[in-house]
Amino acid sequence: MGDTSGAYRILVVDDEPDLEPLVLQRMRRSIRSGQYQFVFAQNGVEALQKLEQDQGIDMVLSDINMPQMDGLSLLDHIPDVAPDTRSVIISAYGDMKNIRAAMNRGAFDFVTKPLDFDDLRVTIERTLNNLTAWREAESSRQRLVAIENELDVASKMQQSILPTGFPTTDEYEVFGSMTPAREVGGDFFDIFQLDNGKIGLAIADVSGKGVPAALFMMASRTLLKGSAIGLNDPGKVLREVNDLLYDDNEAMMFVTMLYGVYDPETRILTYANGGHNLPIIVHDDGSSSVIPSTNGVALGILSGGEYEQHSITCAPGDTLVFYTDGVTEAIDNEEEEFGMERLQETFKWGPEDCREAVLSILDAVSDFAGNAPQFDDITCLALKIK
Repeated sequence: MGDTSGAYRILVVDDEPDLEPLVLQRMRRSIRSGQYQFVFAQNGVEALQKLEQDQGIDMVLSDINMPQMDGLSLLDHIPDVAPDTRSVIISAYGDMKNIRAAMNRGAFDFVTKPLDFDDLRVTIERTLNNLTAWREAESSRQRLVAIENELDVASKMQQSILPTGFPTTDEYEVFGSMTPAREVGGDFFDIFQLDNGKIGLAIADVSGKGVPAALFMMASRTLLKGSAIGLNDPGKVLREVNDLLYDDNEAMMFVTMLYGVYDPETRILTYANGGHNLPIIVHDDGSSSVIPSTNGVALGILSGGEYEQHSITCAPGDTLVFYTDGVTEAIDNEEEEFGMERLQETFKWGPEDCREAVLSILDAVSDFAGNAPQFDDITCLALKIK
């Protein structure tokens, strides 16, 4: 935390005079409990002055459209004056061009106007959790004496960006889980709301181990979200993320990623795949099948790659199960792999909900592996069609 009182300090940058009293009123419990302190500025110029004067600010919550200096320009300057902060931008709903630009300039996340304070609280908590993990990583790197310490730091960074809340509507529900292996890799999954009630679903696996994999994972997740809110087609999203990762990839790492957009109105899932395991679709009677394949290599390897996309129509009661190779390649003491057949046999009947679907897989893998050490994260994400 940035100051000795123990409260996180958040700089709110917006030229609307009504925002300051609204924030102080709606966040009063967190302020009174000593969890957060709020500082306010009316434009980017004033915000930079406050950041230079107050080195204890942990997070910047900034509007995009402001006089003198807008939010996008402010994002460009923040690393120079306050590199040890996280930024979240506020934008009008539907202003996808500016939101995408902000994410690509380093914004960690975004919220839309009019402000939903429940969503704002979740975003603030997630942002500050990530900042805390990052600061611990920076501090720990100076004291690492063994690879186990570095893997512990990487695990905390990995867990800090995973969703902690899962959407449930009358049309669908979502649940995901990641169980880290003894050697931490770079699995992640994410869920985000899109235009017209659609939802974006992603699952990915970064090459490598330790802190470098965790950092590459965080970059991949940020670029994915920034691209997803600006582009409607999953194939175009993966192509843009691939090119951005390739342009700044001195370590020659890569990430397999599957990204899909589900439309609850039509029950259509449109998806593209960058070298990742294909999901399965489980029906009410427990039967299941692998969804059709699309062409696309892992992201970060080649520039200008094309990613085909495909659409499937789901039926009420279907459950889509996304997973990483830590599931199918889990081994027992005889070094036999769990495999696709056992994965599909997990469902003798359709799961009641997506939490049950995910936990059934994790339990099946755990029972199969016994006490055999695993070398990859075990990650699942499920979408249940109601």
